[in-house]
Formats: sequence, C-alpha cells, structure tokens
Amino acid sequence: MPAQTSVMKHPIAIVGVSALFPGSTDATGFWSDILQGKDLLTDVPPSHWRIEDYYDANPAAPDKTYAKRGGFLSPIDFDALGWGIPPQTLPATDTAQLLALVLAQSVLQDAARENFASMDRSRISVILGVTSAQELLFSMVSRLQRPVWVKALRESGIAESDVQAACDRIAAQYVPWQEASFPGLLGNVVAGRIANRLNLGGTNCVTDAACASTFSALSMAVNELQLGLSDLVIAGGVDTLNDIFMYMCFSKTPALSPSGDCRPFSDQADGTMLGEGLGMFALKRLADAERDGDRIYALLRGVGTASDGRSKSVYA
Repeated sequence: MPAQTSVMKHPIAIVGVSALFPGSTDATGFWSDILQGKDLLTDVPPSHWRIEDYYDANPAAPDKTYAKRGGFLSPIDFDALGWGIPPQTLPATDTAQLLALVLAQSVLQDAARENFASMDRSRISVILGVTSAQELLFSMVSRLQRPVWVKALRESGIAESDVQAACDRIAAQYVPWQEASFPGLLGNVVAGRIANRLNLGGTNCVTDAACASTFSALSMAVNELQLGLSDLVIAGGVDTLNDIFMYMCFSKTPALSPSGDCRPFSDQADGTMLGEGLGMFALKRLADAERDGDRIYALLRGVGTASDGRSKSVYA
C-alpha cells in the first residue's frame, strides 16, 4: 500500500538531540558505537531476570524463553529530590518515567543552550512513542494474585497459618500499592511527568504503534508544527520494558533469534532481539530555527505512514 505522505509547508529542523542506549549515555556515544560496529547485546543481567529461572533452549517449553541475550542500559543516577519527587515514591514509579525526565531535560538544554532557563515553554509540546505496557504494571498485577496463591496452598494441604505466612512472604517481593502507584505505572505519564516537571504548556501524549511508535510520535510532532499548534516539540521514543514478560511474548510468537543475534537484511537473519533505550529530538519549523540562531542537526522534509490492510497479520 502506498504511504500516506505529508506535504510539508515548512521543513522541520532538528535543533536538539539526546539519547540513552546500551553502552552509552548520550547521543555522541550512541552514534560512535554505531560507526564502530559495536555489538552491545549481552546476557540478561540479574537486575532484570535470572536466566536459570526462565531460559530453556526448547522453544516449546512452557513458561520459558529460548532467548537469554539483549540490549540493557547501565545503572543511571537519578536525583529524586532535584526533580521534586519524594524518594519514598520511587519504587512506585516506573523506570521509563524517571529516565525520560532526564532525557527530556537534556534535549531541551541541547536545543536552548544558554537560554534554557529563560526559554518560553508555553508552546512546547512533548509527544513520545511509548508502548502501552510498563514494567511496574506487571509487578502491581502480580501482587493482586494473592487469592490464587492461597487457593493453591490450601489445596496442597498446608495449614492455614502457614498459608497466610507464605503469602505474606510472596507479597513482600512486590511493591505495595500506594497513592503514587496509579500514575507511576501509566505509559501516558511518561510524557505527562515531563510536561509537569519541565513546565511545558503544549500538547503532551504518547503514541503506541508497536515497533513504529517513535515514528508515529514523530509524525504527530511534525503535524503540530505544521499546523502552528506548537513552536517546539520534543519527539522520540522511550522503552525500558526488557523484562521476562516481553521475552515471553516474543518467544511464544515466536519472533526472537534462536542464535541470539540480529542480522538485519541478511539471508542469515533468524529473528529479532530485544533492547532498552531512549532517544529524543527537539523539533522546530526551519524558519523559526534560523530566526533564533539555533544549531540545526538535520532537516525533515517529509513523513510517510501506511498500513498493510488485509495483506498481513493484525500486528503488522
């Protein structure tokens, strides 16, 4: 199907960039890794899930994944108090929301440079590609399974006092519900928290188009600028969901590479691999960027979108 291509009345300038990907903490490092051809896939670290708990080379093994490699972010310092976030609420706030704050501030600083503190934020929007499920959601749902644990333990003939004690120990492995839990697990709050903490007055929302989520966010951002609804838009993608749930989803499809490597465009390609990462751009109309003396990294002159109708699967 031919792409639905927008005709740009105004070329769009990329005036700021920020990135956080496996192996690097900024856009320069990420680009350098690409140029050097670095393989940044590693075995799953214990911070995410234990390979011995979930891995089985047999793709048909129930509740197991046949993949044990992926792309993972290194630990990042986060100044909760500096962002006005009570430290006690951090366990009830998804990692994606916290890291996105850091990246959004970085991309605005790159765009505004010495004018960051004084820039007019009333017409700055943030539109990000964020898939609907967030890691914290699964933890909170798991905590609600206590009736299932109780039923199974009772049916095993375990004494009631031991049943409740065991369930207490299981529940303690999960973050307890609190006031911050609901906003802390929502994908849309990735953008909402940025608008709130950075005092942005434009549109804030997220788009979910699966692997095309970032491109759909970029398309929406361009439309905002073309229509004159915003003067600067932060656009990009945020994905820190590299937990066992996603590995299971992709394993049972199946879509993951049995050999543990991505080989795009190769006749040896045997599947995809999963990775974490955040990347953001600051976008402005070219005329505005030139008027303001902005540093311009590149120009966008067109954005295309399309679907495959009935020709492929529902998630194509």
